[in-house]
Amino acid sequence: MLSKKLANKTIRVGLLGAGTVGSQTARLIVEQSDELAARIGANIELAGVACLHPEEVDAPWIKRDLLTTDTASLCTREDVDIVIELIGGLEPAHTFVKSALCHGKSVVTANKALLAKFGPELYECAESHGVDLYFEAAVAGAIPIVRPLRESLIGDEITQIFGIVNGTTNYILDEMTVRGLDFDSALRAAQEKGYAEADPTGDVEGFDAANKAAILATLAFQMPVSIDDVSVEGISAIDSEDIAAASAEKRVIKLLAAVERHCDGESNSDGGVSVSVYPALVGAEHPLASVHGSFNAVFVKAQAADDLMFYGRGAGGAPTASAVVGDVVSAARNLVRGCAGFGVPMYNKYVPASSEQTRADFVIRCNMEDTSLALCSEVMDVFADHGVAAERLASACEAQYAQTEGDSDCPQCGLGGPGSVRVLVSECSEAAVQAICEDLQKLDVVCGKPLVLRVIK
Repeated sequence: MLSKKLANKTIRVGLLGAGTVGSQTARLIVEQSDELAARIGANIELAGVACLHPEEVDAPWIKRDLLTTDTASLCTREDVDIVIELIGGLEPAHTFVKSALCHGKSVVTANKALLAKFGPELYECAESHGVDLYFEAAVAGAIPIVRPLRESLIGDEITQIFGIVNGTTNYILDEMTVRGLDFDSALRAAQEKGYAEADPTGDVEGFDAANKAAILATLAFQMPVSIDDVSVEGISAIDSEDIAAASAEKRVIKLLAAVERHCDGESNSDGGVSVSVYPALVGAEHPLASVHGSFNAVFVKAQAADDLMFYGRGAGGAPTASAVVGDVVSAARNLVRGCAGFGVPMYNKYVPASSEQTRADFVIRCNMEDTSLALCSEVMDVFADHGVAAERLASACEAQYAQTEGDSDCPQCGLGGPGSVRVLVSECSEAAVQAICEDLQKLDVVCGKPLVLRVIK
């Protein structure tokens, strides 16, 4: 039954942004209006579309008289029930979204940067004004991961999330693995296909994934986690030898958004939360290892549900618009019923795990001027000085030689000269790894900063 407010009334939507995702969102609302009305219980239509340059909008399904440059007014108009924010960035998006919420409009957004920075403030604002704030498309595009964390798994305890949430970096690493391209060539291929921007810094240095990690952590652990709380490492230091060595060990390298709840080893109590983005070595048997190209996937571990995997298109106009319109339908249904949906509870305080508490297996790669046995021994002595059990791994060349010749002693590598040494440490704390890397950099024979890759079993 329709609420009194919406009886015999059409739900009207204000759309902010008419770019790739915005135009596809408008198309779905217009072309599927009858189907959406049947699902909602009320008619739905566009009330206006705000953009900077209306003359450049090339979408025949958007009526020209709906286009406006007065975005602020569209957010507060009396005849607008739902505002969709697809302009991106922090400002003026933050101002527009908050204004819409304060004027009693439900909001749907795909803006990961906005939520990673201002999420807790906006969640509280929506709650206090009795409206909805939905954002399925802000993490992993069309993949339904936000709603399962907000609703489906709310009765469980999540302990760990590993996500491939940036299609650009996954495409680059996959091209390096499958086609043997170097980093620069794989990046160019990604740009040619439209998977990477002209300036790919936000993707390859991990900042895009970091925004999504903050959102995932907030939802998983019911605590306010912002982008400033996320530790970030990108993939620009990964080279072809790293890829080849990983392949020889039946692993692949993936950029992961990692959200983990740690236990205090002595008391078995809550030891804090770590929220990170880093390149990792993923074993071939792990579900994330088979995620290829620009696809995204999110692996969730929960106490009762155990292992869950969410996989699909993480970007693109139509896939992302699908998630946006799904949120619009949910918000519209709530309006029909005269209520708001569940908000985002944040009753826990964010306590970051210490670098002593976060433990894992690590592979550390040192570039060296000379890889002769005596100088490699200097490297291994650093690990011994820190009391860490360490195993020198075969280089990519040695591993390939062992596979073809059945012998682990590659005569070429045994000659020394410029190269790298890879060392595996097991169940080591991040604090110890950081200290080891600092001492390795002090060695004359080590060139530059060592590369650290976590091992995901």
